[in-house]
Amino acid sequence: MIDPIESLSFAIQTNPGVYALLLGSGISRPAGIPTGWEITLDLAEKLAVLCAEACEPDPEHWFRGRFGKPPDYSVLLDELAKTPTERQQLLRPYFEANEQEREEGLKQPTAAHHAIAQLAAQGFVKVIITTNFDRLTESALREAGVEPAVLSSPDDLKGALPLPHMQCCVLKIHGDYLDTRIRNTPDELDEYPEEINRFLDRVFDEFGLVVCGWSAKWDGALLDAICRTPARRFTTFWAADREPSDEAQRLIENRRAEVIPIEDADSFLQKVQHKVEAIEEFRKPHPLSTEAAVASLKRFLSEPRYKIQLADLIDETVERVIEETSGPDFDANNPPPTTETVTSRTRKYEAACSTLIAMATVGGRWAEVEHCKTWQRALQQPSWTPRPGGIVEWSDLRLYPGMLLLYALGLGAVEADRLAFLGHLFSTAVRRENNERLTAVQAFAPYHRFEPGSPMTMLEGMENYQLPLNEWMFNTLRKFTKGLIPDEDRYRLDFVKLEMLMSMNSVYRRSPDWRGQTRGIFLYNFETAGVVLQEITDSIADHRDDSPFVKADIFGQTSEDCMQRIDGLQQWISTKAIRRFS
Repeated sequence: MIDPIESLSFAIQTNPGVYALLLGSGISRPAGIPTGWEITLDLAEKLAVLCAEACEPDPEHWFRGRFGKPPDYSVLLDELAKTPTERQQLLRPYFEANEQEREEGLKQPTAAHHAIAQLAAQGFVKVIITTNFDRLTESALREAGVEPAVLSSPDDLKGALPLPHMQCCVLKIHGDYLDTRIRNTPDELDEYPEEINRFLDRVFDEFGLVVCGWSAKWDGALLDAICRTPARRFTTFWAADREPSDEAQRLIENRRAEVIPIEDADSFLQKVQHKVEAIEEFRKPHPLSTEAAVASLKRFLSEPRYKIQLADLIDETVERVIEETSGPDFDANNPPPTTETVTSRTRKYEAACSTLIAMATVGGRWAEVEHCKTWQRALQQPSWTPRPGGIVEWSDLRLYPGMLLLYALGLGAVEADRLAFLGHLFSTAVRRENNERLTAVQAFAPYHRFEPGSPMTMLEGMENYQLPLNEWMFNTLRKFTKGLIPDEDRYRLDFVKLEMLMSMNSVYRRSPDWRGQTRGIFLYNFETAGVVLQEITDSIADHRDDSPFVKADIFGQTSEDCMQRIDGLQQWISTKAIRRFS
C-alpha cells in the first residue's frame, strides 16, 4: 500500500494551489499558545480575584453561579479592560513571547508553521483556514517572503480580492486575538455570519482539503459548512494523532476523507513539505546547460535543508560524465597516441566534464566541511583510475577527470580561503588500479603520472613545456573561473597557491623526503610563489597553532610541523627550480 503521506504529497505537487489547509489548535499548542477556552477560563479567574471570591477548582462553575450564564470571552474582556488599548495589553501575554519564552522557543512559529510557509512560498498552498487566534502562521509566511491576505472578520471578507487574485489567504475563522469579536462561546461556534459561510462554501466546494490539529468537537458551524458542500472534486485528507472524535468521524465519512495517522503536526507537515519538494525536483528535467546546473547548485548550497538535493545533483552529474567517457571515443586500445589523437581525446574529456568542472569551482568557493563527503565520493569514482591492459597512455589519461575535479574544487576553495575543506579534500582516499590507497593529491597530481617526456608533451602547443599538463590545465581551467576570479594575476596566484599546498600535503601524507614529490608551475613562478610563502609564514607566525593553515591540517598539525614543511618547500624550490620551457 502507498503511504498516505506520499499520496497527499503527490496530490499537492500535481495540483499546486488546489489544496486548502484547515488548521486547529494542535498546530499552535506545541508553541505554548493557549486555546480560546483556556484564555476565557483564565480571564474568569482574574475576574474572581477582582471580586475577592474563590473560583477554584472550576472557574466555569463559579462564573455560572455568579452571573447566571457561561463565561463569555467578549464580556470578560469588557469587564476587565475598558478600552481597546487596555484589551490589547491584557491579551498580549497569552500570544506574544516574553524574553524568557523567546529563549525557550515558545510562542514562536513551529516547524509546522515553517513547513506550511515554504509550501505557500513555492505556490503549492494558497488558502489556509485556521481556528487559532494567534499570528504564528502569518509570521512564518512573512519570514518565507509571502505577504498573506489575512481575513479575520466579515468586514475583511467584504473588501477582499477574489481568491484567484490572492497569492496566499489566511482566514482566521474565529478571529484574531487583538480583536474582541473573536468567536469562542458555544453559541458563537454554532453559527457563522453569512459572509464567512459564503467564503467557506466556495473553498470547500472548489478546493481539496488537508485537516491538521483540529478535533471538530466544538466547532458546529465549521463542521456543518464542510458537510453541506455537495461537490467532491478533490480528496480530503485528515491528519490525526489520536482516534478521531465522533464529530470528526462523521465528517470523515461524509467527505470520504483519507485518514493519515501522525505522531504530531510538526513531523507530519515537514514530511509533506520535503516530499512535495522532492517530487518537484524529480519532475524537473535534467539541466540542459552548464548555467542551469550551476544555478541549481547555488540554490542547493544556500540552505542545509537542500543537502539531499545537492548530493543528488552532484552524483547525477558525475554519472553523466562516466557515461559519456565510457564510449568508443575513449577506447583504451585505439588509436595510436599522436599529437592529434592525444589532443583530441583530452578535449573530449574536458567537454564531457565541463558541467562538473563549472559546478566544482562554485562548489569549492562556497563549500563547508559538511559538503566534503559528496565531493569526495565524486573523486573516488573507480572509473577515473587507470586500468591494466590496452595502450598505457590511454589508460593513464582516465585520471584526467579526477585531476580536473580536484583542481576546480581546489581553486574555488583557495579563492575563498576554505582551508578546512581543502584539508579534507586533499586527504580523500582514492584506490588505484593495483588496489593501492592514495590520497587525492597523490592520485591526481599531474606530475605523478605525466612527468616531462610523457605523452602529455604531445598536447598541441605543449611540446616544449617542462610541465605540460600543469600548463594545459592552467589554461583550460581559466575559462571556468573567470566569473569567480576575474583578475588574471589573482588567478595565477590562486593556481600557484593550490599547487604549493598540494606539494606540501603530498610530503606530509607520504614521506618526509621531497624527492619525486608533487611539482607545479610554482617552480618557475618565483615571484608569485614568494608571495604565497610569505602569506602562509606570516599567518603561522602571527597565530601559531590557531593559524587557519595549521587548523586545516593540510601540511601539519602544529605550527612547528608546518614551518618545517614551508622551509622544506623553499629549499626544494631553490634547488629544483626549472625553466618553463625545455
